[in-house]
Amino acid sequence: MNPDDPSVLDAQLTDVSKTYPGGETAVTGMNLGVRRGEFFSLLGPSGCGKSTTLRMLAGLEHPTTGTVAIAGKDMTGVPPNKRPTNLIFQKLALFPHLTVAENIAFGPKTRHLSRAEIRAAVTDMLDLVELAGYADRKPAQLSGGQQQRVAIARALANKPAVLLLDEPLGALDLRLRVQMQRALKKIQQESGTTFVFVTHDQTEAFTISDRIALMNRGRVEQVGRPDELYDRPATEFVATFLGDTNIIRGSVSDRVLRADGFSCRTPGPGTALSVRPEAIALRHRLTTGFDNRFTARVTDLTFQGPSIRFQVAVADAGPELVVQLPAKEARGIAAGDEVEIGWPTDAAVMLGADS
Repeated sequence: MNPDDPSVLDAQLTDVSKTYPGGETAVTGMNLGVRRGEFFSLLGPSGCGKSTTLRMLAGLEHPTTGTVAIAGKDMTGVPPNKRPTNLIFQKLALFPHLTVAENIAFGPKTRHLSRAEIRAAVTDMLDLVELAGYADRKPAQLSGGQQQRVAIARALANKPAVLLLDEPLGALDLRLRVQMQRALKKIQQESGTTFVFVTHDQTEAFTISDRIALMNRGRVEQVGRPDELYDRPATEFVATFLGDTNIIRGSVSDRVLRADGFSCRTPGPGTALSVRPEAIALRHRLTTGFDNRFTARVTDLTFQGPSIRFQVAVADAGPELVVQLPAKEARGIAAGDEVEIGWPTDAAVMLGADS
């Protein structure tokens, strides 16, 4: 079965654009499909259109052009309360005067379920978010992470086709945020619900996502698994947004890039070459043969705990590159040393123009 067949997509945006009064365009020409049961993240810098995209899925914004489908049905003009979605913001909006159980029961009650069904839904959700002993507590008696779990349980109690999360962990401290990332992924897997998650944090997106759509200036630059985006970025924006990389620009012909007297072999055509710092070998003398091998000088180095980050200048007016080595492999190499660096051709990626 084709994973992008509309019959197995829980959310689909087709030719969607959003322009606000005054002419500001937030999203342009978006075509995106979220597969049933996956944890899907919208990732990108502030102002890239990711929250606007989420709000269009929720029905809080309407596209200027294009269609929005949820669970196989066109929802383009359908109001939020009629959509099979729930939305969780950074501000959780739990009812402070209600207990945890009463907060979770709110949705099932509005759907006029029987008392037995409501009790079962509350019990199931408390078990799912591992708060079975907290049913009678008020939100003020809970930690930030526990409040997050209650908000998720309350949303999932409505059995949405898609749960939408707009940077819900942004207000948590780092330690709690990491814990909640693991908890969110576990809850999503156990519930089987499709999650669409907005974040500007690439580490967070890598940790929890099955697939990611990386956005830039209202457009989707690339969609794929975290490892696909990191190892095989399609554009310079993707390569540089998702961690450190070395970008070498020049003219490419016959799989050789040439720039100001410097040349290196490439894996194919493109407008620029990207090679990650950890993909480059560095020694006083390399014993392994590489397609791309150069003499360089260490201009700076930074201790980063388990690794050392080197700044090197390639000889004969070559480019300045960043190399990252495990600390054990970097012993004895100092600033000012002449070294050899190298990388296999297939360790680099040729990039296209940004969207």
